[in-house]
Amino acid sequence: MRSLVAALALLLVATSCAGPQAAVQRPATTPTPSRVASPTPSPTPAKPSHVFVIVMENSSYESAMAQPYLSSLASQYGVATDYHPISSPSLPNYLAMTSGSTWGIRDDNYHQLPATGLGNELTNAGVSWKAYMEGFKGDCFANTYPYALKHNPFAYYGGECPPNIVPMTDLAADLAGTTPQLSWITPGLCHDGHDCSRAVADQWLAATVPQILASAAWQDNGVLFITADEADGGGDRVPFVTASPQVHAQQFTAPFDHFSLLATLADDLGVARMGQSVQADPIIVTG
Repeated sequence: MRSLVAALALLLVATSCAGPQAAVQRPATTPTPSRVASPTPSPTPAKPSHVFVIVMENSSYESAMAQPYLSSLASQYGVATDYHPISSPSLPNYLAMTSGSTWGIRDDNYHQLPATGLGNELTNAGVSWKAYMEGFKGDCFANTYPYALKHNPFAYYGGECPPNIVPMTDLAADLAGTTPQLSWITPGLCHDGHDCSRAVADQWLAATVPQILASAAWQDNGVLFITADEADGGGDRVPFVTASPQVHAQQFTAPFDHFSLLATLADDLGVARMGQSVQADPIIVTG
């Protein structure tokens, strides 16, 4: 009996010494969640500092790519292989490129349109621009060969001749000095391939484009677009070649058209899209 009492006494002493904390279990450690890296967003291409546009005449994709200079430019920089005109003849295509609409026009006659269009958008936004027209002598409405009014869409909006329309001979000095943010370049009726052969038009490009590519405006993140208003022989594709210091052998296989060009110009120059260019896919030039 004494032994049993002694054992019970020892047990009570040990339990009282351990105290209430002895019955508390330490909670399990909550694991720290592993840090998941966020996906790196694709870089947004920087807007070009200067944009150049050259519009040729009546050339299918096949006939254009058969010419040595334009073909070499396409191989070195970029080309859209599924680019289409909007209408026929020339004028509605030029209007589509500069306002996003053909205005229901199906001829090359003069039609005074509302004071809208790309030129007005740029002027109102304070974006510098010029349209260089070969053969232009100061009067938009005088068809003095090789200049053709139907290839100067800017004169149709508002029925006025904007001061931004200048002779092609001004281009060299502007490339060497102050180059506008948009340079729209329209060769005359021979050099654009309308009245002369595709080979003659290609030779004109071979003499003109290197001047652009040598300019500081193009070399400082500039971009050049070359297209044609419509195809020859009833084709449904026209050339679209782009040249940028950031682009090397790029090929665009998605379908594009003149509304896509206007969407691209509006986005690049920071003005609102117009007409059917609002829904068009822009041609995004990347490095």
